[in-house]
Amino acid sequence: MRSSRNSSLLTPHSLPNMKITFLGGGNMASALIGGMLQQGFSANDIQVIELQATGRERLQNEFGVRAAESLDAEALDCDVLLLAVKPQQMHAALAPVAGQLVRQLVVSIAAGLRLADLSRWLGGYPTLVRAMPNTPALIGMGVTGLYADDNVSNAGREAVSRIMHTVGKSVWLDSEAQMDAVTAISGSGPAYVFYLIEALQAAGENLGLSADTARLLAQETFVGAATLAVRSNEPTAVLRERVTSKGGTTAAALRSLTDDGLPSIIETAARAAAMRGAEMGDELGAG
Repeated sequence: MRSSRNSSLLTPHSLPNMKITFLGGGNMASALIGGMLQQGFSANDIQVIELQATGRERLQNEFGVRAAESLDAEALDCDVLLLAVKPQQMHAALAPVAGQLVRQLVVSIAAGLRLADLSRWLGGYPTLVRAMPNTPALIGMGVTGLYADDNVSNAGREAVSRIMHTVGKSVWLDSEAQMDAVTAISGSGPAYVFYLIEALQAAGENLGLSADTARLLAQETFVGAATLAVRSNEPTAVLRERVTSKGGTTAAALRSLTDDGLPSIIETAARAAAMRGAEMGDELGAG
């Protein structure tokens, strides 16, 4: 399909007042709406389509946005349609929308679903972006991988970046295939960190610390080390070496981790996640 990077969709002048409709009002949609409002977006420019009455009431009370049960004409009068329903429900959720989109930029935060399948379910609609945020977005500290169809203009990319930056940082990818790697590293990554915190806490308890003390030490060590890594301009390996005195306690621990094959264990785990991501894309897009 022919690229339209110079199209008038979402001109830079329109960015401050772009209208956004969320299809789905779950946790990640709520995180994005909350972040957007904190960053100066107007509640009057945000709408949410949510099937559950309790969900609509919560969204209206918490954020002051319009929440509707279905995609009506008012909801479709938007610049960005952000797809935030579960991947398994996406095909059915998009059925009423197929053939109705004209100028909207469609952004999907549903894991695994490829742009070609989303486009097909929308009747061949070409202007789409795929986003993979992670759960720290719920506290404004997420990181999102982004990939755009060639038909998305530079202004459209800028609009998506502006939305995602309200809940953390983002990175644009060169190919959609890289989304599986993003899923493996940052999408699933918080679970790896939680698992490591659990393991470090358990080790502390086995060494004689109380559960509360071991938990505090494990959690705050991860927070502090991660913050130090983010704030430092030096490679993470250099920071690690500075903590590792020759013949000391840290050196003994790291030698044990290396001997047990931790680097290859982590790589194998990430590859398993990436492979499953690709499989999910095949399975979810089969309909």
